[in-house]
Amino acid sequence: MATEAQHDVVIIGAGPGGYVAAIRGAQLGFDVAVVEREETLGGTCLRVGCIPSKALLESSFRYEEAKGSLAEHGVVVEGVRADVAAMQARRAKVVKQNTDGVEYLFKKNKITRYRGEGRLTGDRVVTVTGPDGVTDIAAEHVVLAAGSEVATLPGVTLDGDVVVSSTEALEWEAVPDSLVVIGAGYIGLELGSVWSRLGAKVTVLEYLDRILPGMDAEVAREALRVFKQQGLAFELGARVTGVTVTGKGAKRRASVAVEGREALVASKVLVAVGRRPAVGSLGLDAVGVALDERGRVAVDAGFRTNVPGVYAIGDLIHGPMLAHKAEEDGVALMERLAGTPSEVHYGLVPGVAYTEPEIATVGQTEEQLRDGGVAYRKGVFPFSANGRARALGHTQGRVKVLADATTDRVLGVHIIGPRAGDLIAEAVTAMTFGASSEDVARTIHAHPTLAEVVKEAALAVDGRALHI
Repeated sequence: MATEAQHDVVIIGAGPGGYVAAIRGAQLGFDVAVVEREETLGGTCLRVGCIPSKALLESSFRYEEAKGSLAEHGVVVEGVRADVAAMQARRAKVVKQNTDGVEYLFKKNKITRYRGEGRLTGDRVVTVTGPDGVTDIAAEHVVLAAGSEVATLPGVTLDGDVVVSSTEALEWEAVPDSLVVIGAGYIGLELGSVWSRLGAKVTVLEYLDRILPGMDAEVAREALRVFKQQGLAFELGARVTGVTVTGKGAKRRASVAVEGREALVASKVLVAVGRRPAVGSLGLDAVGVALDERGRVAVDAGFRTNVPGVYAIGDLIHGPMLAHKAEEDGVALMERLAGTPSEVHYGLVPGVAYTEPEIATVGQTEEQLRDGGVAYRKGVFPFSANGRARALGHTQGRVKVLADATTDRVLGVHIIGPRAGDLIAEAVTAMTFGASSEDVARTIHAHPTLAEVVKEAALAVDGRALHI
C-alpha cells in the first residue's frame, strides 16, 4: 500500500528549473516537495552537462596554454603532459560541490525531497516509486520540470562505449585517438574542443551548411575559421545515415556513413544533435496533459497546462533549452502562484558556447532582421584593437551590435572573443530595459577592460568608434 503525503507544491525534477522553483516557492511561503529519481540533485546541468563540461573545458584549455601560449608571457614550461585522470577527478569534485550545494539549499529552505520516479496518477496527485517504496503525493499545484534527454538519429544507436552521448564523453578516462562528433552546436563544439586539445583527431559533421545553427551567421563563419585553425576538421552539409561498430575490446571502431561521401572511421563517435523533452515517464496520458506539435508540453503564458493545477517549465516547454531559461521559468511560475505578476522574455535569453574563444548571443541575428524586413544599423569592433585583450594575449573575435535604424533600440548583440559569456550580460541588461546603442555608447566603461569592446561596437553603430 502506498504512503500518502500532502504539500502545497510538488515538483517533478530537481534540475535548474525544478530546484530553483522549489527554492523560490519556499521563500514565498509554500510547503514544497521535489521528486527526483537520481541520487544527487541538480539535474543534467549540474551532474552530466553544463558544470562538468565547463570543468573539462577549463582544464583542457589550461593544458593547451601550458604547451604553448604561456611562453609568450615569459612562462616557460617543459615536459607538459595531460593527466586525464586528474582532470576527471577535478571534474567530479566540481560536480559534487555543486550538487552538495543544492542539497544544502533544500535543507536551508525546508524543501522535502522524494527519491524515485514521479508520475501523474490522478487529479493533482503524483505517485513516487523509489527505493523507499511507493508514495502518493497530493498537492494544490503540480509542476513538471523533468527536463530533456539526448536526441538521436535514425540508424544511430548509442551503446555507451563507442557511440555515445555527452554524458559518456564527459567521463572518458583516456583520450581517444580519433573522434567523430555528429552535430556542430554548442555541445558538439565544446566537447570536440576538449578532446581535440588533449590530442584526439576530431572531425565534426553537420547536416546544415554552417556551424552553430541559430547563431548569427557572420559570427559562426568566424568561429568556423578559428576552430579549423585549432585543428578541428569539419564536414558541412553532411547527412549521417548510420553508424556501424565493429571489432572487439580496445580494437572496436565505428564507421560513420554519410550520404554521398566516404564513411569516416573513428574510435569514438559523439552524437550531439540536440535534446528532446523528457515526457515519457511523467504519466501525462493518465490525466490528459496535452503536447504541442513538437512533442513539448503545451502551456499558456502562465505555464499552465490544459489540466487544472498542473504546470510545466524548462526544457519540457517552448523556448530555448537552456538552464538559465529553466531557472527563470521556475521563479516566474512560483511568483505567479503567489499572486505576483512575473514573466520570462524568451527573446532575451542569452546563449553561450564555452569554446575558446567563447561565443555569446542575445536577441535577433542579422539574418532574422533581414528576413523580417527590419531596417537596422550595425556596429562591429574587434578585440584585436582592445588594450586588455592584447595584455591577455587573446585578441581573436569581435562584438557586433545591431540596432533599429529608426529608434536606435538594440535588437541583437553577438560576440566571439575572450569572456564573451560574461560580456553578454551587459547586452542582456541593456536590451531588457529597452536601451539604445547610444545608451550603451554613452555608458562609462572602466579602462582597460574587455567590456570596452561592447562600448566601441555600440559607438560603431553610429560610425564613431574611437580606437579603430
